[in-house]
Amino acid sequence: MTDEFWKRKSLKEMSSDEWESLCDGCALCCLQKLEDEDTGDVYFTDLACRLLDVDTCRCKDYASRAKKVANCMVLSADEPEAYRWLPATCAYRRLAEGQDLPQWHPLISGDPDSVHAAGISAKGKIVSETESTQWTVLRQLSD
Repeated sequence: MTDEFWKRKSLKEMSSDEWESLCDGCALCCLQKLEDEDTGDVYFTDLACRLLDVDTCRCKDYASRAKKVANCMVLSADEPEAYRWLPATCAYRRLAEGQDLPQWHPLISGDPDSVHAAGISAKGKIVSETESTQWTVLRQLSD
């Protein structure tokens, strides 16, 4: 994508390709999350969905993920309330909140690995739920 379509289109106006290109590949949406029932605070764990390739931070079966993983987060412009489960760095959430994309975002940098180089992604910090049942909290969602 060569133009800055995200600056002139709303999330609802984007084509499927534009929508998908907003994903920076951080994989944080693919981690198990915990919600504090008293405060509503949401925390990421280091336990990744069984379909996530923990080395590339990409889904191994993206097209069928929702059929294979019951609680898979499938985003839609029509359901912005789901964005609260996304990190503050996520393009979908940022754009919905009126913010621009950060400089490390692949659409800005032109480098699909810039999200990893910036330390934003889960790469190198996670384990698949198929490999472990133990987890630790990585960080609060609002971080």
